[in-house]
Amino acid sequence: MTALTVLLALLAALSNASASVLQRRAAVQEQEHEQRRGQGPEPAGGAAGPERSSVRRYARLLRRPYWLAGAGLLALSSLLQAGALAVGSLSLVQPLLAAELLFTLAVGSVVFRRRPDGRTWLAFAALGGGLALFLLAAAPSPGRPTARPGDWLLGGGGALGTVVLLVTVARPARGASRAALLGLASAVSFALTAALLKEAVGRLGQGPAALFGHWSLYATGAAGLVAFLLLQGAFGAGSLTASQPALTLGDALTSVVLGSVLFAESIRLGLNVLPEAIGVALIGAGSIGLAHASSVGGEWDATDPGTAPGSAPAVPRAPRR
Repeated sequence: MTALTVLLALLAALSNASASVLQRRAAVQEQEHEQRRGQGPEPAGGAAGPERSSVRRYARLLRRPYWLAGAGLLALSSLLQAGALAVGSLSLVQPLLAAELLFTLAVGSVVFRRRPDGRTWLAFAALGGGLALFLLAAAPSPGRPTARPGDWLLGGGGALGTVVLLVTVARPARGASRAALLGLASAVSFALTAALLKEAVGRLGQGPAALFGHWSLYATGAAGLVAFLLLQGAFGAGSLTASQPALTLGDALTSVVLGSVLFAESIRLGLNVLPEAIGVALIGAGSIGLAHASSVGGEWDATDPGTAPGSAPAVPRAPRR
């Protein structure tokens, strides 16, 4: 089952990365379309003006093939992740999803027909190498398909309490500190969302009634919404340099803890701790390097490759998880 788990998780990461790139290209096409038509910001004429403009813009995005293809791939990614969690451990699946960053680089290079700079490639190599080293050394083992009710009080309650604590501490903070704290809170929430999804899909063997009649399925949606909102707060509070390492590492490490507490999963310790720590350090270094690279600064994916170079100014990239 390990090979199937790895395959499904990597396909989920590839699907999600492709969705991000395609929807990013649709957004760039729409921005350039507005610029050609001479549509700047709406003149001040009441609070409803910008809202109507945003609604019209999203309505036009819904008609763009790239955006629709991206939406379909997002749905596919969710199904693949659910499949990976159904047959494999949370401790293996969630760290593997960090490969989405690697696939974003590869797919984006093809779609936008631009090569990222050497610094970006080096950052992704560090992240990919660290991820592989950590997983090979840790060798996460599968556990129970579902958690015992009492374990959810400990694991779920602990994760929820951690998120509340991080958000509380982040409230008076500013800049990089706030971005890092909210990024970590978002990471814990994403890990909890995946744990809830594993709990839900673990009941598929009991029939659809067991799946749709259990609270975990609906808690998954609620936790995912909280994670998304916290992620947006982290991106708005400071640079990716502060939030990305906390987000990438926090999700993976929290998933290992939740996998152990909820589903009796385990990782190798002892002498394996050293390569695991090196892997974690490489993942963090790769995330920081990525945050500094020009690929996320509005230069690499800022214009549609179907237009002439220089036909539109750079559009700041909206980071995606």
